Amino acid sequence: MRLFEPLYARALVWARAPRAVHYLCALSFFEAFIFPVMPEVMLAPMMLAKRLKAFFYANLSLLFSLLGSVVGYALGHWAYESVKPLLSLHMQDVITTWVGNLRTDMNQHWLTMLGALMLAALQPVIPMKFVTWAAGIVGVPILPFLACMAVGRGKRVWLLALLIRLFGERAERMLHKNIEWIGRGALVLLAVLLAWWLWPR
Repeated sequence: MRLFEPLYARALVWARAPRAVHYLCALSFFEAFIFPVMPEVMLAPMMLAKRLKAFFYANLSLLFSLLGSVVGYALGHWAYESVKPLLSLHMQDVITTWVGNLRTDMNQHWLTMLGALMLAALQPVIPMKFVTWAAGIVGVPILPFLACMAVGRGKRVWLLALLIRLFGERAERMLHKNIEWIGRGALVLLAVLLAWWLWPR
């Protein structure tokens, strides 16, 4: 069953709508903390339609992704603190230990942590929302977090803008051809990461 192609098709409809810029801003914002479709599926056709505005669209998407990242960060922090009392004592111990270990690693190896955040924001396999929520749960300092999101996500949208400017429709066809595999791979990886997180140690 196709899961992501219908969402991709819907994003293409939004990309051709008169209010496409508004839809792009909304998609970029909500994708950072809840929506499963990457902004690139709207960015590519919008950039193709107006190649000279490719980097303008990229920067607009980046701005709203960063705003959404702040929401995801806050949700990760507050949801974790709110849900924790509802869990069993054993699960609370497991999660508290996991978060404590990550915080210790973050404090001892902060450059590695920043590099990992940038790589997570750069590649499309790990959903952006997982990164933003996890950063809020662990308590990554907000300014370094936003800087890493800006660099990582910025490279993605700027690279897409460059590819569209250079190769046009061939770049968009490549995204369309692989959207289902990208989406399914992201879900599988998210499930594996959640299982690893919740597995008792």
